[in-house]
Amino acid sequence: MPLDYTYRVRQPHRTGQLATVAGAIAEGGGLIGDVTTINVGRDSSVREITLAVEDHDQAEHIVDLLNGLEGVEVLWSRDRALLRHEGGKLVITSTRPIRTVQDMRDVYTPGVARACVAISEDPALAGELTMIGRSVAICTNGTRVLGLGDIGPVPSMPVMEGKAVFYHQLANVSAMPILVDTKDVDEFVETVVRIAPTFGGIHLEDISAPECFEIERRLIERLPKPVMHDDVHGTAVVTLAAALVACRHAALALEEEVVGQIGLGAAGYGIAALMADAGAKRVIASDPNPLSHDRARKKGIEIVEMEAVMNEADVVVATTGVAGLIRPGMVREGQVILALTNPYPEISPETAERAGAAFAADGTSVNNVLGYPGIFRGALLSGAEEITLPMKLAAAKTIADLTRDSELVPDALDPNVHESVAAAVRDAAIESGAAHMDRASTSL
Repeated sequence: MPLDYTYRVRQPHRTGQLATVAGAIAEGGGLIGDVTTINVGRDSSVREITLAVEDHDQAEHIVDLLNGLEGVEVLWSRDRALLRHEGGKLVITSTRPIRTVQDMRDVYTPGVARACVAISEDPALAGELTMIGRSVAICTNGTRVLGLGDIGPVPSMPVMEGKAVFYHQLANVSAMPILVDTKDVDEFVETVVRIAPTFGGIHLEDISAPECFEIERRLIERLPKPVMHDDVHGTAVVTLAAALVACRHAALALEEEVVGQIGLGAAGYGIAALMADAGAKRVIASDPNPLSHDRARKKGIEIVEMEAVMNEADVVVATTGVAGLIRPGMVREGQVILALTNPYPEISPETAERAGAAFAADGTSVNNVLGYPGIFRGALLSGAEEITLPMKLAAAKTIADLTRDSELVPDALDPNVHESVAAAVRDAAIESGAAHMDRASTSL
């Protein structure tokens, strides 16, 4: 797996030394990213240099090369991702400071009692007077984390923290990771139901299929608040948006084309189902696991072999986890191919386009961070009890409409994109009758 490594390097402070260091890095096969000057003295300077490397062995080899230069010393080197995770990525803090005794009386005793009484007399006020109306629980048991598989709940925490960071930064939604230490569906559901009053919505994450489908179904039935498995629906929304844009680039219309899905895990099934709901002319899919077929067939998705997907589909989406699965000879002239497995796709965009694809992209572009913050914010703003199909379609269309020029999707870090998605989801909830404005959040 490719890594970003940061090296803190002391070197003589004289002409040409940085070029010498860069030469050693190039000899070791490292690709220089950021260079930050930490200190410049009379005789030496200290810089932090970030490199892209293939693995830890290459990173250590570059340390040896640098230390072999006259007057150069690597003070330390670290995996940059681990540096950014030190101490975790989240804290819990208050929304306003307490500076005076009157502040204390307002937010605690005796003022807090009046808020409690108000909520007991009108429970809908909880969305206005507490964090409930602007908060989401990110619930996982760690059974299907990224491409790492079943690593358990605690090792999955960095992913959940990352999701929460994006909720806060992009949509002004407070999100709390909830690690549920069980693989039993009944226990998982009961645990989430018990903690659900704390939150305005339930975001399910990194739960293996088929259990994730059953867990989501039961929680939707039991909770009067939005529940969404992000790997199924968030990924599907962003992929649908990308497919709409890709079709636009290739002069195709989704409603006139055959969509092929390779891989019917949580994300794959969600994508195929939403493509069908979005009006694709026909949706076909392949997966070696027969347990995934019945669910797809019930959605009107035809089960075929992978060769048939490649031969018949105008738009191909792959979410298999198998790098290099699609060979160049399988690509049909004029196809749109979205090979979404990270970090190594089923076929690289460059290879697919050389083989005749009209448009191709990989998972570095199609990231569900474009979807879930705005979707949940819109649901909270509307007071919706569930996330409905019209809300998901509105999110996908908005993301596609915000894409400019030759891009496949808009900038995932642009808060205006998420604000627009939230507004579209809120409006769709109101128009479809899913909204309950007495439960809408007024504190977002």
